[in-house]
Amino acid sequence: MKLMNALWLENQKLSYRNNVSPTSPLPAETLIKVRLAGICTTDLEMVKGYYPFTGIPGHEFVGEVVESASAPEWVGKRIVADINLVCGKCEACLQGRSTHCQNRTTIGIKEHDGVFGEYITLPVINLHLVPESVSDEKAVFVEPLAAAAQILEQVHILPGMRVLVIGAGRLGILCAMVLSLTGCDLKVVVRQPRIKKILEDCGISTISNQDVSPEMADLVVEVTGSPDGFAQARKAVRGGGTLVLKSTFNGETSVNLSAFVVDEITLVGSRCGSFLPAIRLLATGQIDPTPMIDANYPLQNGLAAYEHASRSGVLKVLLKP
Repeated sequence: MKLMNALWLENQKLSYRNNVSPTSPLPAETLIKVRLAGICTTDLEMVKGYYPFTGIPGHEFVGEVVESASAPEWVGKRIVADINLVCGKCEACLQGRSTHCQNRTTIGIKEHDGVFGEYITLPVINLHLVPESVSDEKAVFVEPLAAAAQILEQVHILPGMRVLVIGAGRLGILCAMVLSLTGCDLKVVVRQPRIKKILEDCGISTISNQDVSPEMADLVVEVTGSPDGFAQARKAVRGGGTLVLKSTFNGETSVNLSAFVVDEITLVGSRCGSFLPAIRLLATGQIDPTPMIDANYPLQNGLAAYEHASRSGVLKVLLKP
């Protein structure tokens, strides 16, 4: 296969290259042409050193299978794919906890090239078919939407429960959209007028930072990616309540663990989720994330796309190879 265009991350420096060699698929893998990819906060944090990585970044995408020796029925199909590649043999995998595979690699994050290139190879078992009713612009949100929906797998949310989302950015908005489907008493802390409109158009109540008061919520979802946001979330959760952490960022946070013990706060780390519920939410029209799209750049302008995505208040920036 000829050399391809791609973004390349090395020593926390991002560059555009037109001479990257695509990886040839192994017998149980497929070769996928990337149709559309999205830049997320983790991609921006990778440049800052969130995780040491050399290669092609990016993990949110929709693509088309162009080669599959072991499963030719996938050729020509439009797909999204689980971002964790697992061994299927370790204790976590055998216990059905494959997202915690002890030998996993992660596309665009850990030991596997990502989707900010023209092609990617992935195992057949990672693929999920995209329904015809779901556009590329919606399908590119499947991975972060799945991460948002994972909250519902971890915490039992009752109608009327007081829920607060702090951090109305790319992932925070999706978390709010998912939580709103439970009938809970949901509020989202918002600073940007545009984000306020996106949420209120979905029937979701918004408040300002000044409206956040101690112990105002039974459940707080923290998606700020900052120590200050964590502190605010901790203040807002009531005694005996639950704090869900969705943030990934480069740095450390000082935590008073004694206060968590005394106040009996349940702390829940929340990462990846199942793609099937996310695809269903998009296919049924229960969630439409496309108002979050700010820009669409060709891959060769990927550096400009990253700069755009890093600006304050910008939501989703897309890349098209």
